[in-house]
Amino acid sequence: MKTDFERTGPMNEVSSYPQWAQDIIAECEPARRRVRDHVMWDMMIEGRIDRTTMRNFMVGTWSLIERFPSFMALNLLKTQYGRSRGDDMARRWLVRNIRVEQNHAEYWLDWADGAGVPRVEVLKGRAPSGTQTATEWCHEVSGRDSLAAGMLATNYAIEGVTGEWAQKVYDSVAYADSLPLAGRKPTLRWLQLHAAYDDTHPWEALEIACTLMGNQPAPEDVEHLRECIERSYLSLHYGLERCLVQQPMEEVEEQAA
Repeated sequence: MKTDFERTGPMNEVSSYPQWAQDIIAECEPARRRVRDHVMWDMMIEGRIDRTTMRNFMVGTWSLIERFPSFMALNLLKTQYGRSRGDDMARRWLVRNIRVEQNHAEYWLDWADGAGVPRVEVLKGRAPSGTQTATEWCHEVSGRDSLAAGMLATNYAIEGVTGEWAQKVYDSVAYADSLPLAGRKPTLRWLQLHAAYDDTHPWEALEIACTLMGNQPAPEDVEHLRECIERSYLSLHYGLERCLVQQPMEEVEEQAA
């Protein structure tokens, strides 16, 4: 049985959503924390990240940043205007926010440049093995799965935890001081935009998914959505771990040539 959902409480409170969604969020919390609290952010926050690790992170994460609007476009293709309130909400939201994402790739390249990883290395360098896992997963779930699954895996899970770690790094005076003073503002722009102070995107995506699914979706559908969210966190964590695998600097520079 599927009953309609319409949020009445505050958007950014878990209690405003159906019990099945609250349960999913609680069950995925350990996987989310492993990304949010990864040692990569500690290395940045403390100003002690080495060039090879930073290079691995910038190059390895680039495809996820550059292709994120395309994942949203794949989800947009699943919508049909007038089919349901959830479809209409998703369509409006995706159309609006695909445009918001358009400059984020350029801001990522600005961050890389300021952090000592030339943009040509990001654009043409070979990504460390395993760092494309999240990109591949987002393409799969956005292209082949349901609208609710695609939005929860990307706009809720990926965007949500990214906002959390971005805020931690952006707040770090030590990290800012580790960057060249000239050009520091554009270097930090990507982090500033993704810092989660007032970011409503993940909550909006959650509300849309709950509207699509209703208050009482089938248990097997709930389990599938949980798996999709958790897989997003696991793929991000695996990619970060692969960024920590060191390569001799001459190999890194040879790959980027």
